[in-house]
Amino acid sequence: MQRRSFSTALALGTLTSALYLSGCATATPPPATTLTPATLRVNVFPGSSNLPLLAAIEQGFFAKRGLTIEVQNTPNSEEQRAGLPAGKFEIAHAAVDNAVAMIEVAKHDVKIVMGGDSGLNDFMVRPEIRTFDDIRGKSLAVDAPDTAYAVVAKKILKNKGLLEGRDYTVKAVGGTLSRANAMASNPELVAGMVNPPFSFIVGEKGLKSMGRATDLAGSYQATGAFVMRSWAIQNAPVLERYLAAFIEGARYAMNPANRAEMIALLQTRFKLAPAVATKSYEALMSPGFGLATDARFSMEGFRNVLALRAELEGQWGGKAPEPEKFLDLSYYHKALAMVGR
Repeated sequence: MQRRSFSTALALGTLTSALYLSGCATATPPPATTLTPATLRVNVFPGSSNLPLLAAIEQGFFAKRGLTIEVQNTPNSEEQRAGLPAGKFEIAHAAVDNAVAMIEVAKHDVKIVMGGDSGLNDFMVRPEIRTFDDIRGKSLAVDAPDTAYAVVAKKILKNKGLLEGRDYTVKAVGGTLSRANAMASNPELVAGMVNPPFSFIVGEKGLKSMGRATDLAGSYQATGAFVMRSWAIQNAPVLERYLAAFIEGARYAMNPANRAEMIALLQTRFKLAPAVATKSYEALMSPGFGLATDARFSMEGFRNVLALRAELEGQWGGKAPEPEKFLDLSYYHKALAMVGR
C-alpha cells in the first residue's frame, strides 16, 4: 500500500491538502478490486476533531473500500456552504448548524448523514478579561455571525446578562484557526469559541478559558457530515462505504491501545508541540465533550442546536422544528451494519 503524506498547516494561507490512497482488501469489506473505485473530495475545518478521518486514511480503511480521499481545508463556513452545492466537493464535515442554515436560509437540499463530536469548544478570552462583565463594550470573534459556534457564544453571553448589539459587537474573522490567531493578535477581539489544538496553542499565548461550551450552553451536536441529497441518492453505496471507513477510523482513534500513535499523528499532522498534542488527544477522548463513539449523531445535542437558533436568531418564529427534516441517517445505519456493532 502506498501513502503520500497529508499535512494540515497552521498557516491561514494553506487552504487545501490532499491524500491519495490505494490498497488491497482485508477480510472485512469486499475486495477493493470488486468495488467500483471512487474519489471523494472531503471538505473540513482544520483541527484535531479530524482525528478519525486522519486515522482512517493512515490505516487504509478508505483504500480497502475502494475509495480515494482528497481532503480540503476550508477557511470559513461561508466558503464551505457555497462550495458544497457548487460541486467543489462531495462531503462536508463541520458544525451541522451550517447544514441547517443551508437548508432553511439558502434553500439547498442538504441532508446530515452522520455525527462526530460536540465541538470541543472553550469560551476563550484575552488575558485582560477577568469576568464575563468585562466583555461589555467589546467584540466577540466569530466565523459567520449567525450560525453554529457564534450562536452558542451568544447564548453563553445571554446567560451572563450580555446581549449582542446592546453590550457587545460581533466581528466575523473566519474559522477556528483564523479566530484563534485574530484573538491572540487583536486586542479588540476579546472573546470567542476556540477548540483544540488551537485552544491550547493560544492558551500558551495568554488567552484563557471561561469554561467549556457544553457546560455553559448544554449538550450540542457540532461536527457532523452533510451532503447534497441528490448526490447521496445517486451515490448511496459510495457514501455508505465512506461512512463505514470513517466509523472504523473513529474506533481506531478512540482505542486506548492506540493512544501514543494518535498523539504522534496529531503532533505530525498539525506540527504541534508534544504537550499540545497530548492535551488535544485527551480533550478528544473526554466523554460528552470530545469525539462521539462511532461518530454517532446526538439527537439531544441537535435539538439544542435548533432551539438555540430559534432563540438567538428568531428563526421559525422562535419555535424549533422537529429535527427529522434535516436528517437522513439511513446511510449511517447501513454503514454501521457493514462494520459491525
